[in-house]
Amino acid sequence: MVRMRYSVGLRYEVHDSTADFIFNFHAAQTARQVVVAESLQLTPALMAEPHTEPGLLNRRLRVRAPRGHFSVTYTATVDVDHVLTPAEQLFEVPIAELPLDVVTFLAPSRYCESDRLMEFALREFGGCERGYRLVITIRDWVCRYVRCVSQSTNERTSAVDTLVERKGVCRDYAHLMIALCRALSIPARFCSSLDYGADPGMGPADFHAFVEVFVGQHWYLVDPSNAAVPMGLLRIGTGRDAADIPIAMVFGNVTPSRPLVQIEAVASIAPGFSMPVDTAQGISTW
Repeated sequence: MVRMRYSVGLRYEVHDSTADFIFNFHAAQTARQVVVAESLQLTPALMAEPHTEPGLLNRRLRVRAPRGHFSVTYTATVDVDHVLTPAEQLFEVPIAELPLDVVTFLAPSRYCESDRLMEFALREFGGCERGYRLVITIRDWVCRYVRCVSQSTNERTSAVDTLVERKGVCRDYAHLMIALCRALSIPARFCSSLDYGADPGMGPADFHAFVEVFVGQHWYLVDPSNAAVPMGLLRIGTGRDAADIPIAMVFGNVTPSRPLVQIEAVASIAPGFSMPVDTAQGISTW
């Protein structure tokens, strides 16, 4: 088990009389991720309570802010109890045996046009060993194929765009891997987190995207950008792609400032706790 602590600071200037915001930066509460402590501060002080979405357990915060400066500060301490499984035990689940709530993650979505990538995926990966080993093959291919270039893409960039342009950020790596997995009948979904363990030379801490695939009757995480330490990836949002779980949805005439993000692992505090480490095993936090 690891204990992670993070903080998020968001600042806006509201130019109209009011503006509406829907946030998804709260740490998710799941069977394997427990929020030990958290705090939320809104300036000006406004009434708001997070709502937990059934099923995927995303915690959304809806706020209406008046004209002027508006800021949000959130901090959380989270315990993550990982399931570690040897790769050879993680077989693909036959379509006929998939839970119905998992079938959704086989279909194309806004940023993951798996239907357009089927021929390419079969040509590139059709001869590979199936199961979790195929997942890792796709992950490594995407990591090599896409060049990390900050601010090289935008909110319109999809998996097909990334395949063509061969550059992007963590969100683009994730969308391309998800699309390729779905094209090969492997359920895959998009998760938001923070980039614990990222190279400081790449800039300050930031939000991060990773992928989960359904194998061995569980969701297992992979990071196709290879930017973060996998065991340090706590769960914020979960969806079909980035369109489902933006950190902030803004409605109105608003000017944002750059988010301020911090993430750290808390040193071993009790027996059973450890610092996040790399591992070749499958990692599940769901």
